[in-house]
Amino acid sequence: MTYREILKHYWGYDSFRGVQEQIIESIGSGRDTLGLMPTGGGKSITFQVPALSREGVCLVISPLIALMKDQVRILRNNGVKAASIQTGMSREEIITVMENCIFGGYKFLYISPERLSSELFRTKLKHLRINLITVDESHCISQWGYDFRPSYLQIAEIRKMLPGVPVLALTATATPRVADDIQDKLGFERKNVITMSFYRENLSYVVRSTDNKLEELRHILDKVPGSGIVYVSNRRKTKEVADWLNAHHIPSVFYHAGLDPILKDERQKAWTEGRYRIVVATNAFGMGIDKPDVRTVVHMDIPNSIEAYYQEAGRAGRDGKRSYAVLLHSPGDKRTIAKRISDNFPKEQFIRDVYEKLAFWHEMAVGDGQGCSFDFSLGEFCQHFSLPAIPTDSALRILTRLGYIEYSEDTDFSARILFTASRDELYLIHQDKLTEQVMNVILRHYSGIFTDYSFIDEQYICTLTGIDRHTLYTTLTNLQSQGVVRYVPERRTPLITWTRARVDKDMLWFDPEVYSARREEFRKRTGAMMEYVTRTTGCRSAMLLKYFGEHQEEPCGCCDLCLEKTSAGMTRAEEARIARSLSECLEQHADPREVYSLPYSREKIDTVLRTLADEGIVKIENGNIIVYDDKNRRDKRA
Repeated sequence: MTYREILKHYWGYDSFRGVQEQIIESIGSGRDTLGLMPTGGGKSITFQVPALSREGVCLVISPLIALMKDQVRILRNNGVKAASIQTGMSREEIITVMENCIFGGYKFLYISPERLSSELFRTKLKHLRINLITVDESHCISQWGYDFRPSYLQIAEIRKMLPGVPVLALTATATPRVADDIQDKLGFERKNVITMSFYRENLSYVVRSTDNKLEELRHILDKVPGSGIVYVSNRRKTKEVADWLNAHHIPSVFYHAGLDPILKDERQKAWTEGRYRIVVATNAFGMGIDKPDVRTVVHMDIPNSIEAYYQEAGRAGRDGKRSYAVLLHSPGDKRTIAKRISDNFPKEQFIRDVYEKLAFWHEMAVGDGQGCSFDFSLGEFCQHFSLPAIPTDSALRILTRLGYIEYSEDTDFSARILFTASRDELYLIHQDKLTEQVMNVILRHYSGIFTDYSFIDEQYICTLTGIDRHTLYTTLTNLQSQGVVRYVPERRTPLITWTRARVDKDMLWFDPEVYSARREEFRKRTGAMMEYVTRTTGCRSAMLLKYFGEHQEEPCGCCDLCLEKTSAGMTRAEEARIARSLSECLEQHADPREVYSLPYSREKIDTVLRTLADEGIVKIENGNIIVYDDKNRRDKRA
């Protein structure tokens, strides 16, 4: 089948969007490709279509467990064999998945980047026929990106094992510097970037300065009808703001990474279906959501970077209709941003102390511990040693980047089940009525469970069978003891893995690129964010595009700065358009008086000429317009 026939067969679309086809053609010709596609651009199509067009398995590397599970589910529902390997799976489970990919005609294998260093994975990978390597969220490989993950650096080693296999790197946000670094770290033979414009003509960017953010939020939501997302900086605020909105008759629900996975799914579904108008969330919310009619995205707190802000704000208006991305700003935010730098990059001595205390916590002697993993509660650890939570969390992340430990926060181990008894054998095994009911529900609602582990929604099964979670757990563990199934119960907990043997804290080496250079990069990113917030002239959209290396010819005409009225009663966007027309006219005509032939009133032209004079572009002298040429300051007099 052709690429378009595959698109029609599996997704029902007649044509590609944006740069999708260009990326597919590039990767289809065997060229390493970096695709820069803003949120909602349809990234998954760009690797799924070419992978389905050829023999072999597409290896997809993604850090987002929830998104991996979602894409595997969607592919399976569309009749495509897909599987995933994530942190927390047993050796036996991994072998089963890998062998299914080797012998079972699977087309997609999704893995977390941490899995790349596993000897078991690398051994099995040698027997896989890989047709494409897809690196999702590829900005994570760049130390200059806003979300660097050291495990991504293993991809270069994997490429050496798969000579001739092209790489498709995908990301929604990357500056020119980060784009170059991604291609370098992934070993591109030659630079090849395909970019979808970051410009969103239907999205109005607004910054509001206020001393009362909650009242300003209510004012915005009263003015702009429809669905919305409100982003806040921490979990506690999600509930506080949602409760406040509900008290003011705006149906809202809160969402953060600490919620039970089933509760998260229920709340996202309820909001998507319109049962709640607003979801108040941390940045844990948004990846993979499919709701095109979000009219408003409001940030109650300033994000750490332009990249993060652009991605989150971009979840508004994906249906192409007028939508608003509003950022609320108060005088105290500047101090908050300054504190984030010290919170995210605590002093070296503090990090050394955290490392030593972690060794005491795990009873780890110097020279021991390499490869050992432990469940980890940040709250208990901080309480025991009287440590501040945010800098301690940051210290653990820095120790991860330095290679001493691996700190996997909020690892999601959803329940999984594999039937080891065949269908024929099940008919011969007599079970009680409740067990039969549970088995029938699972067999009816989940496919592929005789050949591969399948993720199951335990709460959904409980709802269908009318039992509680404890009864379900007991039923499934009894079936496991009978040899009917293999059952991995749901659990959610952070993990600490000692990737090196413990050393004395004074022997820790702080790689400048990992610590001091990244601290400076973080300071620059927050500085760029503050500049965006505090700017009083120009165009918000143009500022964002410039950050990503894209030039915007005209002001957007719909952001707060463009719509702000000047003393002459014009909007700044109108003033900018007239200034551009005047400048072009003055460049093209020997007689500067030609500006008065333009389709604007004389009053507006004179106003803009005075502005150009204030900027040193022209000079008004005794009624004459003197135009300064940048090269030789040649005068044109009228």
